[in-house]
Amino acid sequence: MPFLPQEVIAKKRDGQDLSAGEIGAFIAGLTDGSVSHAQAAAFAMAVFFRDMTTPERVALTLAMRDSGTVLDWSDLDGPVADKHSTGGVGDNTSLMLAPILAACGVYVPMISGRGLGHTGGTLDKFDAIPGYTTSPDNALFRKVVKAAGCAIIGQTADLAPADKVLYSIRDVTATVESIPLITASILSKKLAAGLGALILDVKTGSGAFMPTLEKSRALAESLVSVANGAGLKTAALITDMNEPLASAAGNALEVRNAVDFLTGRHQDPRLREVTLALAAAALELTGRTDALAAVTRALDTGTALEHFSKMVALLGGPIDFVGRMDAHLIPAPIVRDILAPRAGTITAIDTRGVGMAVVAAGGGRRLPTDSIDFAVGFDQLLGLGHTVDVQTPLARVHLRDESMAADVTDRLLAAYSITDGEVPTHPLIADHIGAP
Repeated sequence: MPFLPQEVIAKKRDGQDLSAGEIGAFIAGLTDGSVSHAQAAAFAMAVFFRDMTTPERVALTLAMRDSGTVLDWSDLDGPVADKHSTGGVGDNTSLMLAPILAACGVYVPMISGRGLGHTGGTLDKFDAIPGYTTSPDNALFRKVVKAAGCAIIGQTADLAPADKVLYSIRDVTATVESIPLITASILSKKLAAGLGALILDVKTGSGAFMPTLEKSRALAESLVSVANGAGLKTAALITDMNEPLASAAGNALEVRNAVDFLTGRHQDPRLREVTLALAAAALELTGRTDALAAVTRALDTGTALEHFSKMVALLGGPIDFVGRMDAHLIPAPIVRDILAPRAGTITAIDTRGVGMAVVAAGGGRRLPTDSIDFAVGFDQLLGLGHTVDVQTPLARVHLRDESMAADVTDRLLAAYSITDGEVPTHPLIADHIGAP
C-alpha cells in the first residue's frame, strides 16, 4: 500500500498514536521532498495540539537521526560524551565544559548552534576568535577530537538534515514550543553525533526558553526518557536563569570570560558551580565514581586550559590565543559604565531583557540573515542581591556606535528591578533528572 502523508497527518490530528513505521515514512518523505512543506506544517501543528507518547517521540527522534549520516567514534580509546543547553544569557559553559571533560579522558565532539532570540549561541562565540573554523570537514573534525580531546563545531549538512527542514517550518508556523518536536530536534542531532553519553542543561526562569520550573521539568523529563529510550545514556540538570549565569553577555566578552575562567584569573561563582556540576554529571554517565573531584582537578590544575588552547589552534585559531587574548579579540570602540538609577537592592532581573539588549547592540540577530558584531555586549554585570546606589555600575556596556547607546542602556536599566524588598531565592540547580 503506498504511503500517503495526509493519512499520517489525519491520524495524529484525530489524536491517534502513530507507529514507528508511519513516522519513519513521513520523515523520509520530508528528507527526499515527497512530503511537502505544507504537509510538514500540518503535521507539526497536529503534534503541537495532540502531543506524542514516549514511543512516538523516540520513533520521531530516531527517524530524524537516520535522515543523514551517523558518526562512529569506535576507533577512539575512551568514552564519547557531550552537553546540550536549552539556552540562556551569559551561558558560556560549553567553552569550559568540553576541555574539562577532555582533560578527564572523555572525547567531546560538540556540535553546537547559533544564537536564537535572546539567547547567545556557542558558535557565535567561537566565531569571535580569528581564524577559528566552526564548519570543518569531517576529516579535520575527527582529527581535532582525537588530538585535543574536544572540538566544538556547527551542525554539518549531512547530520540530521530532516531537523533543519522541520525546524525552519516550525519557526514560521508557531510550533517551536512543542515539547515532542523540541525533544526530537535536540536529540536527533546528538544521536547523529555518535555519542555514548549526554548531559542536558535545561534552563528555568526569566531568561529561559521554558520560564517556569514545571515546564522546564516536563522538557527535561521528555529529553531524558526519549534519549535513554533511543539508547543514549542521558541525564539532565535544571539550572537557574533568573539572572545571567556569567558576568558577561556578548560573544567576544563571553570568550574572554571563559579564558579567564580556565586560567583562574576570574571565575563567576554561579558559573563555576554549574559548569563543574554539569561536567561531573557527564563524567558520571561514563562510569566514573570520582567525577566531581576529577573535573575540579582538571580545571584547577590548568589541564583543561591546555586542551582548550590546543582545540582553538587545531581548528585554525591563533596558536597563542590564550596568552595574547587581548591582541586577538578586537574590542568595541565605546566602553562605559551604566550606573544604577536609584539606591536599593537588585531584587529581580529580566534576563531575557538583558539578552535582548545584547541583540539591540548588534550582538545577536533580529533576522536569520543578520551579521553579528562580536565585540559588543556587557561585562561586569551585577547579579541578584547586590546593594547599589546611584554611583554603582550595574554593568559595563561595549558598543560599536554611539547611536545605539540610549536604546541599549534603557533596555539594560529596564531589565533590573532595584527596590527595598526581599530578594527571592532561586536554587541554582533545581533538579537532577536521570542520575545514574
